[in-house]
This record gives sequence, structure tokens and C-alpha cells, in this order.
Amino acid sequence: MFDKLKGVEDRLQELERLLSDPKVVADRDAYQKYIREHAEISSIVAAFREFKRVDRELDDSLDLLNDEDPEMKKMAGEEVDRLEREKERLQEELKILLVPKDPLDDKNVILEIRAGTGGDEAGLFAGDLFKMYQRYADARGWKVDVIDHHTTGVGGLKEIIANVNGKGAYSRLKFESGTHRVQRVPTTETQGRIHTSAVTVAVLPEAEEIEVHIDANELKVDVFRSSGPGGQSVNTTDSAVRITHLPSGLVVTCQDEKSQHKNKAKALKVLRSRLLDQMVSEQNAERSQNRKNQVGTGDRSERIRTYNFPQGRVTDHRIGLTLYRLESILQGDVDEIIDPLITYYQSQALQHAERADG
Repeated sequence: MFDKLKGVEDRLQELERLLSDPKVVADRDAYQKYIREHAEISSIVAAFREFKRVDRELDDSLDLLNDEDPEMKKMAGEEVDRLEREKERLQEELKILLVPKDPLDDKNVILEIRAGTGGDEAGLFAGDLFKMYQRYADARGWKVDVIDHHTTGVGGLKEIIANVNGKGAYSRLKFESGTHRVQRVPTTETQGRIHTSAVTVAVLPEAEEIEVHIDANELKVDVFRSSGPGGQSVNTTDSAVRITHLPSGLVVTCQDEKSQHKNKAKALKVLRSRLLDQMVSEQNAERSQNRKNQVGTGDRSERIRTYNFPQGRVTDHRIGLTLYRLESILQGDVDEIIDPLITYYQSQALQHAERADG
């Protein structure tokens, strides 16, 4: 590990030299590339330098344990205990920092929520989940832009697709992909019986044009009039767009904008992201027989979480976490679940990396 860290430290010094080179500064693409790399590894080097400082201080304190002065010896012993704990903490931090970062983590997100089993109740809970993610995004300063949505007759959502723009959006939301189950008494239930419904969530990293090239000849584009809520343009102009990607069979519809051009641009953004998600999933399947070792695979067939209203609890089944804070979580305090998930998957990735190195 320390050989790797020394190599990273050497690379940071090389990057600092390159970033002060007038030729590199003049080359915008190269300069941006080196700036990004510098930002990625500077935290690793800072932690490594702190580790080395603590290690030096520990050596000095260990020498003082042989001092003849009892008071000095006692102070040195206390300092040794503190520094050993700090050294151990930094060593664990460095192990995690050296785990290869998911290259998609900094991307924006395409969030897709769909009502599953449970009829109207599933649609209502799909709406609740979308509001939860909206509040979470607002708290983090992210922007949520609805691309397409279809409502139910009782005020719920059959499906909604939205773009979440913000630093690290994918790194925080990628573990939300899967089936979310709700247990509660519907407002229409006269006997007070608890119903179980399901909603599926898909979190896709937003793909850029340079990452996923789409041949216009492989697209079938249909335009039609918007239906349902949507402002003055509803049923007056052919502004809604449906794009079919012929090679994959993927179909994307967008009708939330009044402009056909804007709807087409949004639909293409969703299509690119779905194609990127497909590519990443295929690569993950090829790289590993054991998908448990993959971080953030986005397996949407898996039941990941249960929201039980009568008991006010939320359970994440992947890590066995149960919190009796359902209301605050639905109000957007999702970090209470996301932080433990990130810690769990980091430890899984660390174990996998250690086995690979061994």
C-alpha cells in the first residue's frame, strides 16, 4: 500500500510541475485533464502526508517512554496511545481512498420512478418517493428537472423521469436503484387492512454525447400531441416526441416541454443514459462472476427497502438497517440510509481489492 501511496505522491508533484508549464496552460484540454487528476489525488496525498507526520511523532513519543522523569514518561505514554489510534484511523482511511473510484460518481443523474404492483396505492407512493428525492436534492443544492411524467386518476404517478443535476449526484443516489416496498393502510381501505405495494426506482448516470454516440439513422422519431396536464400546448400542437432506438428497441417519450425541439433533446438525453447504463451493466457482468463485489450495479429487480407506515419504520434489506424515522426520511433526510450504504459498499470494495492484491 505504501509503495502505491509513494507513487501517488510522486504523481501529484509531477502534476504540479505540469500545471505551471506555460505550454500545458495554453492547451485547454490537457490543462483541464491535469486539473481533474490533481483534484482526484490531492486528498489521498494529504492523508498520506498526515499519516507520515503522525508516524514521525509516534516514533519520537516512543523514544520518550525511556525517559527517567516519571512525569515525562506518563505524558509520553498518553501521547503514544493517542497517536497509535490516529495512525490506525489514517491507515484505514488511506485503504479506502486507494480503492478505485467509480468513474461515474461525479455525473448527473437520470431518475426514473415507476409504480409497480399495488394499483392506485403504488402510484401514490411513487409520488411520495419522488417528493422525497426532490427534497433531498433541494437540501444538497441540486436541480431537478422533470423530463416526462404520467399521473394516475387519484393524484399519484404511473411513472416520472427527471434529470438531477448536481455535484456527486450519482455517487449519492446510485444505491437507490431497486424495488421499494410500502406497507400502509390506503385511504380507500374501509376495514383498516394494511396493503403492500411496490415502486421501482432506476438511477442512471447521465451520458454525454462523446460517451455514447447515437446514429441518427438508427432512430425512429414520432411526434404527437401532448396529453394530460401540461399547459396551453396540450392537444393544440404536435410537441410531444417519442424516440425508438432501433438496434436496442429502447423507447423514450417526452412531452413535458411546449417545444418539440426541447422534448427531443430531453428524450435523447434519457436514451443516451439508458444506453450507457446498459453498457456498464454488461461490462460489470463480464468482469465479475460474483456481482456482490460490484459497487452500485443498479440491479432494479432486487427488493432493496421497505417503508412500513403503521410502525413508522424504514428497513434497507441489503445492510439490515432499520430506522424508526419514516417521516423524516420521506421529508428528504435520506442521508441516514445513504451514508451507511456507502460505508458498507466501500468496505466490500476494499475487501475485494485486498483479495485481488493477495
